[in-house]
This record gives sequence, structure tokens and C-alpha cells, in this order.
Amino acid sequence: MLDLVAAFIALTTLLTYVNYRFIRLPPTIGVMATALVFSLIVQGLSELGYPILEVEMQEIIRRIDFSEVLMTWFLPALLFAGALHVDLSDLRSYKWPIGLLATAGVLIATFVIGGLAYYTFPLFGWQVDFIYCLLFGALISPTDPIAVLGILKSAGAPKPLATTIVGESLFNDGTAVVVFAIILGILQLGEAPTVSATAILFAQEAIGGVVFGAVLGYGVFVMMRGIDQYQVEVMLTLALVIGGAALAARLHVSAPIAMVVAGLIIGNHGRHYAMSDETRRYVDKFWELIDEILNALLFALIGLELLLLPFSWLHVAAAFALGGAVLVSRLLTVGPAILVLRRFRGANRQVPAGTIRILVWGGLRGGVSVALALSLPLGPERDLILSLTYIVVLVSILLQGLSIGPLVRRIYAGQPLEKSEGAH
Repeated sequence: MLDLVAAFIALTTLLTYVNYRFIRLPPTIGVMATALVFSLIVQGLSELGYPILEVEMQEIIRRIDFSEVLMTWFLPALLFAGALHVDLSDLRSYKWPIGLLATAGVLIATFVIGGLAYYTFPLFGWQVDFIYCLLFGALISPTDPIAVLGILKSAGAPKPLATTIVGESLFNDGTAVVVFAIILGILQLGEAPTVSATAILFAQEAIGGVVFGAVLGYGVFVMMRGIDQYQVEVMLTLALVIGGAALAARLHVSAPIAMVVAGLIIGNHGRHYAMSDETRRYVDKFWELIDEILNALLFALIGLELLLLPFSWLHVAAAFALGGAVLVSRLLTVGPAILVLRRFRGANRQVPAGTIRILVWGGLRGGVSVALALSLPLGPERDLILSLTYIVVLVSILLQGLSIGPLVRRIYAGQPLEKSEGAH
């Protein structure tokens, strides 16, 4: 196991260096792109009669349980690190667009994408049950701002827009995981649960995650307030994430939602009332480093998964069609939500011009979608959905991720740049 971790970290570091030194794409997009090119080179060598490298790489990637690694270890840490640097007052200011997109938006996207997928699959010769189409809709609905957020900031996107994208992504991961789990439970049971049973399960996961995260965050906040030793305080935040995520799984509450809530408490109340300036610097630097390392590992793994996924040009064509369905669902969720908000008094201040276009095109899909696809029960539907999900995620990150910057600059050309990093 140690050899596996060492090999993967070494390869990711090399890919990161190549991107930074020669390619100079945005970090996460660049790492994934270099990993993708590396995978294609390895496959090309295999076709030329040198299969040894492909066999070795496949063995390494196959031994990494992507779904387990991301959902159990990476995602809680990434969400905590993201929430740690979000100003709670900004989040409150834009609570309506964030709340609508992270809850109702996920539910609407699940059914819109699922419905469009149900009618798209037969066009390519595949007969897929509607329940699997809904699972595809649920797993592809959460957005991932990691690749695009730095681009938005450097391009001068307005603060309300950046805050909305970050806030939505922090919470819609948890919502999507809960919705996916409910639909998967229906598939495994073979019958639909009652409305009350579904509501109870959703409340247990979502509301339970909020309460559990608040208890964890406040508990660590009290402990940090009682000491002034940055080494111990950094360890407390690390223990919160690792231990909290493991305990959340045992309590059957949403670990992603819990880590977001805990991160908001530590990043706001803990930052102002429990940390010295020295502790604040070390906590920030530690979690910035963790965030960068985990993102590099995650996006490298996404690029390398190409070595394990068999797909044809038919899969590619279908994935592009489904990618269009994803954009349609995004427009159907973002458009009405923003238009309704603009009718409220003062909402124009929260909804700058171009918001709908940026939110639609900037709604990238990422590792959570791939991880959820990998967690599907074995069968032909899983193989199909996994291959299509992988291609949709790749195209989303590369096409939308690399073009969102020019789009932002064109929409906001001539306007003064705004700092959208938050208060921290």
C-alpha cells in the first residue's frame, strides 16, 4: 500500500511540475490535462507493442478505490478547506441564490437530466431503465468550482457571482449525495419508499449533517479558545475532518454537509475569537497546502482513470449529447432562480449582469460525479454510465474550464476588477 501511495504521489508531482514549468494551464485543469496526455501516450505505446507500462499503470490505478478515496477522505477535507475561507456574512448576503441552486437546483437537475437521458439513450441503441437515468441525473448534478474559481477571480468576476458559485458548490455536493443515496436505495429495494420515509431519510442525512457539523465545529472552537499553541490547534482541525467524517458515516448523516458547517464555524467564529494571528497564519497555510495537494491528486487520478475505462466513439457522441442535456438543465435551474430573485427588492444588487450566462457555463462537473458513478452496483448500466460520466466530466473541465475566463472578461470588460476572495 505504501508503494502504491508513493508511486501515485510521485507521478502527480511530476505532472504538476510539467504543467507549471511548460504548459502553464490553470493548476487543476493542467494537472488533469497532463495526466490525460500521459494516459494516451501509455495507450499508444501499448498499441505499438510496448504494453508493460500500461499494465503497470493499470495495476496502480486499479488498486486505488477512487470512490472510497474521494468520498471518505478527499471530499470532506476539500469541503472543509473551502468553507474555512468563506466569509459567513457574504454567504448570508447571497443566501437566496445559493440556497435555491444548492437544493431545488439539484432536485430539478436530477429529474431534467434523467428525463433527457432516458430519451437520449435509445438514440444510441441503449435501453436503460428510468431509475438508472435518474441516478445519472443525480450524480452529474453537483457542480465543482475548483477548476474555475481561480479563473473567475483573475478575470475580475463580481464578488456576488464568485460567492454564489462557491456557496452553491459547497452545499450541492452534500445535497446530490443524499439524493443519489435515496434513488440508489430505491433501486436496491426494488420498490419506491413512502414519501414520509424518503423525507425522514433526507432529513436524517441533510439536517443531521448540519447539526453534527455545528456540534463538531463548536466543540473544536471551544477547545481552540482555551489554548494558544498553533501546532495543537492545527492538529485539532485535522482531527475534526478525519474523525468527523468517519463518525458521520457511522451516524448516517451527511459528512460533506457536516464538514462545510464545521469549516464555516472554524473559519469565522474560530478565526476571530479563538485564534491568535500566528495560529491563523498556520491554519490558513496548512489547509491551503492540503487543498492544493488533494486537488492535484484528485485531478491527476481523473486523468489517469482513462487507462481503465473502455469506451468507443459512440460513447463520446452520446456524452456530448448528454453534456448538452446537462447545460439545458443548468439553464432551467439557474435562469428561473435568478429571474425570480431579480424581482425582489434589492435583488439587483445581488445579481449582476451576465450572472445567468456565467453560472450556466461555469457549472463544471468534477470528481464527485465520477466517484458516485463508480459506486453504482456492478452491471452493464454501471459500465455505460461510468464511461459517459467520465467523458462529460472531462469535456466540462477542459472546454468550459478553459473558456470561462474569456467569457467573464468579455461580459465585464471595462468594469473595475472586484476582489472576490472573501474577507479572509
